[in-house]
Amino acid sequence: MPELAISADKVAFIIEKAREFDVKEGDADPDSGSNAADDDMIDVLEDDGSDPTGLELGSFITALNEDEQLDLVALTWLGRGEGTIDDWDDLRSRAVEARATYRAPRRETARYLLGDPMLGDLLADGLDAFGIDWTDERTTADSSAPSQQDEDEPTKQR
Repeated sequence: MPELAISADKVAFIIEKAREFDVKEGDADPDSGSNAADDDMIDVLEDDGSDPTGLELGSFITALNEDEQLDLVALTWLGRGEGTIDDWDDLRSRAVEARATYRAPRRETARYLLGDPMLGDLLADGLDAFGIDWTDERTTADSSAPSQQDEDEPTKQR
């Protein structure tokens, strides 16, 4: 079985945020001057381009290293059914080739991934193909290495 360069916790965080982001819809009533409470807060589901979840998700993906981003793209394709777990090396090679065409690879990879309205589900299916359970309750992704976490423990207890 191939190894992932990105942790399951990070992918789970992206899945959860992507699903929050994916429920947004286009602005149905751009000139609405109504009170949000009067229209049952329905406007909260409209995407006006300044969605904090989308911005957080985009920033998180952009901050990932190259290998982590490549794994996300390959996981997305795996989840879409463009190959099986046995094709992982080929999927990842395709991701490397696609990334090589970008002028700003970090940002363009994030933009590519966020442009897929099913990103959360595709990544979940990709992790499922690896046999990785990502469904634990998570609210943040821990980007520090286990050794860094251990070193920080004494200071957290003070």
